[in-house]
Amino acid sequence: MNIPFLGNRRRRTGVPDPEGIAELLAECELLRSQADRAGVRLDDSPASLEALDQLVPRWRDDEETSTWLGNDAGLYLGTVIVRTVPGAGWEIRADGQPVVRLTSGREFDVVDAGHEWAADGVPELSQLYAEVAEA
Repeated sequence: MNIPFLGNRRRRTGVPDPEGIAELLAECELLRSQADRAGVRLDDSPASLEALDQLVPRWRDDEETSTWLGNDAGLYLGTVIVRTVPGAGWEIRADGQPVVRLTSGREFDVVDAGHEWAADGVPELSQLYAEVAEA
C-alpha cells in the first residue's frame, strides 16, 4: 500500500557518519552533570576516568538513576577510549548496542562495563581503560 503522507519509510543504505555517532555517544548528560556537581571535570582523558572512580556512589540508592548513570559511564569510557587509543572506533552491533572496536578486531561492550561500575564500582573505569589501552 502506498500512503503518500507517510513518505519513504525505507532505511537509508550506507554507513552512518562515524563522527556524528561519536559526538552523540559522547554527550553523557547525566554523568557530566553528576561529575560537575562533585567538582570533577570530564575532559575525555584517562585521568578523568580515575576521578570518576573516586566519586562517592550516592546514585546507588536510586535504581533509575543508577541505570542511566551506568549507561552514561559506559559511553563516556568508550568516548575516552575512542579519542585516546589509536585505531579505536565506535561500532553499533545489530542489536543496537554501541561497542568499541580496536584495530585488532577485539570488541568491548563499554555500556555493560558502565552498568557494572555504577552498580558495584568494580571494575573501575580507569582499570578497564588501562586494559583496553594495552591490548
